[in-house]
Amino acid sequence: MGILNVTPDSFSDGGRHLDISAAVAAAIAMQQAGADIIDIGGESTRPDSEPVDAEEELRRVEPVINRLCGQLEIPISIDTSKASVARGAVAAGAEIINDVTGLQGDPSMAKAAADLGVGVCVMHMQGTPQTMQNNPSYGNVVEEIANYLAQRLDWCIRHGIERNRICLDPGIGFGKTHDHNLELIKNVSRFLQLGRPILIGHSRKGFIGKVLGDKTADRDAGTIGVTLAVAAAGANVVRIHAVRPTVDALRLFRACGDGLGSGSMGH
Repeated sequence: MGILNVTPDSFSDGGRHLDISAAVAAAIAMQQAGADIIDIGGESTRPDSEPVDAEEELRRVEPVINRLCGQLEIPISIDTSKASVARGAVAAGAEIINDVTGLQGDPSMAKAAADLGVGVCVMHMQGTPQTMQNNPSYGNVVEEIANYLAQRLDWCIRHGIERNRICLDPGIGFGKTHDHNLELIKNVSRFLQLGRPILIGHSRKGFIGKVLGDKTADRDAGTIGVTLAVAAAGANVVRIHAVRPTVDALRLFRACGDGLGSGSMGH
């Protein structure tokens, strides 16, 4: 899943794709590099980010999705927690809703997802983007998040979303310490027990700089290291900024006998 933020303030690429033509070119380049999905977001969810209203969020994403629909051969995902934005994006051509609030941020989101019949990615977050890194705490981070995702899966099904349309995401970096993130990554197999595809969104996040001992280090090589670890564990989707080097690494990983089963990510 290639990341395309059409925002002024996302932590890694904010402001880079505000121009529609630049955003379209970036998405096409990610497809050519081997992305399977393009995830488009119009509101930053980095720590301490400022929320934007639905009208502004849709104004940012809708023209990009419109332009891309005739040019991409792969699905577009809309990264939003607002039902009206999801509906507008799907009308423009998106096929997946990626909601960092686990469909809890907007009481209308579950109905929208069920009505639209699209794919849904349900993520765990402790708190909100404005508060999530204040003091994240858990008794057992892996079990608590696995139980949360199991409950949200059942809830979504009860609200009319087909089970086979749901993907689950433990939410790396969303209300977690660096140690929590590492525990979640080491325990991908626990989340796979939930019986749905698992997405891991670790790209360029702060825990990578922490492990490297350098907060200013380029994090793409570290991101690839985590990608190979979660691929070996059987994760199904990785959400990535630098698509081409990640795809190349995964291709070589597979060619060298990674031992992955048929349910694991491609390339």
